Amino acid sequence: MNLLLLQPAELRGEGEAEISLSRYPPRAGLWPPAPGRALRVGLRDGRLGRGVITAVDSDSARLDFVLSQEPPAPLPLRLLLALPRPKMLRRVLRSAAELGIKQIWLLNAARVEKSYWQSPLLSPGNLESYCAAGLEQAVDTMMPTVELRHRFKPFVEDELPSIAAGSTRLVAHPAAAVTAAPAAAPLTLAVGPEGGFTDYEVQMLCAAGFAACTLGPRVLRVETALPVLAATLLPWRD
Repeated sequence: MNLLLLQPAELRGEGEAEISLSRYPPRAGLWPPAPGRALRVGLRDGRLGRGVITAVDSDSARLDFVLSQEPPAPLPLRLLLALPRPKMLRRVLRSAAELGIKQIWLLNAARVEKSYWQSPLLSPGNLESYCAAGLEQAVDTMMPTVELRHRFKPFVEDELPSIAAGSTRLVAHPAAAVTAAPAAAPLTLAVGPEGGFTDYEVQMLCAAGFAACTLGPRVLRVETALPVLAATLLPWRD
């Protein structure tokens, strides 16, 4: 944990907060904290700063903090992601939050198992917790939005034109003829399930102004492909 992400409900006054010790699992030397311990803290959707634990009791810790820094700039990438397997979803959303992606749509697709949509991992609280873990790793406070779309065709035809307006539009597709290369920002990126989007789905996206690109002959898992795509299409600069 590189950052303690404070929630507005945990604030107890100007520069004071109280957090439950059950929020994180015990970790030797790290959690629960001891009085006097200094922490890097940030307020959800707010600024970053430093805090000091002032007291610890049986179930909570209190700290004083000062927020003086702005969070890092977001990655200029909107992500359209075919719903991954539930066990992979947590890792993918955490990775997306670490990268600085702030707008995510989880989509249905032909190769997405129907049972995935019944998973309790899709509850708003769970989705937020996965993103929060990524923010704490990356020292960021701006919570991504994650929206669910159960019907692919209506989403592409009715919503996607306004979502992708003014952006470069790319769909990652293993069979594409063009290799992924740095693209102009902002970027709207569609990433399919592990088996890829079907040809029909790719055609629909291309009709909406998307161009297909590939990372090469290897078919990568989504959790691997996403950071590779982000680094390839929008390489970080000093």
